[in-house]
Amino acid sequence: MTSVKFLSVAAAAALAATAAFAAPPVKEVESAKGKVLAGENGMTLYTFKKDAKGVSNCNGDCAKNWPPLMAASDAKADGAYSIIERKDGKKQWAKDGMPLYYWVKDKKAGDVTGDGVGGNWDVAKP
Repeated sequence: MTSVKFLSVAAAAALAATAAFAAPPVKEVESAKGKVLAGENGMTLYTFKKDAKGVSNCNGDCAKNWPPLMAASDAKADGAYSIIERKDGKKQWAKDGMPLYYWVKDKKAGDVTGDGVGGNWDVAKP
């Protein structure tokens, strides 16, 4: 009986760990622009005005400057957060259908130096 209880607890823990791993790796942080979305590393996330819902139009050199918030192969959509497929077949997180990106010139958590760049980039809001 003890081994059955142990296995049940171990299975529940494994399931909880898997669910936590697959959740969107996004949190809210304070910035000069108020509360913004950030990756797990605290770095601000952005949306691109040239994207469409469910479609990333930032590839190649664009993606070098604006790295996508990549999704693990086992990640699952959750509420406002969905997963899109990029042109290269990789997965990317999106909020309300709009793909999420980092900006290479942000240096520390809460930086928002990418907001308004080229008139095409906006901080992602909670």
